[in-house]
Amino acid sequence: MPRETTAPSTSPARRRVGIGLSGFVVLFMVFDSVIKLMRLPMVTAAQILLGIPDSLTMTIGAISMICLIVHVIPRTAVLGAILMTAYLGGATAIQVRIESSAFSIVFPGMLGLLLWAGLWLRDDRLRALVPFRDQVGARS
Repeated sequence: MPRETTAPSTSPARRRVGIGLSGFVVLFMVFDSVIKLMRLPMVTAAQILLGIPDSLTMTIGAISMICLIVHVIPRTAVLGAILMTAYLGGATAIQVRIESSAFSIVFPGMLGLLLWAGLWLRDDRLRALVPFRDQVGARS
């Protein structure tokens, strides 16, 4: 008889850790989006260094903020995580293209990992879809 592989309900501790990880990523991305939308001089200088025209700064900030908003809404959190992963992949590609430091290349990937880890810890449906181990327990 086949076993069902349903994920157990989220424990309070798991949920708190997930919210903490997600909160860190969300706060960082809100900061990143807002400074792009404000077109601060340090952002303009960084965009030029990366080879991105200053005229795209607000567009990039808006795209980032939209992806983040989609992620923060519980019903669309997985879609938002997918969109944020694409955004962070682009950030990684730009850092690789200019042969940036190892930290600058790895940082967007670390943010993406924290984003997905936080979502996985707090979303039962995602854990059921992506189980990392047998979450049902011993065979009956």
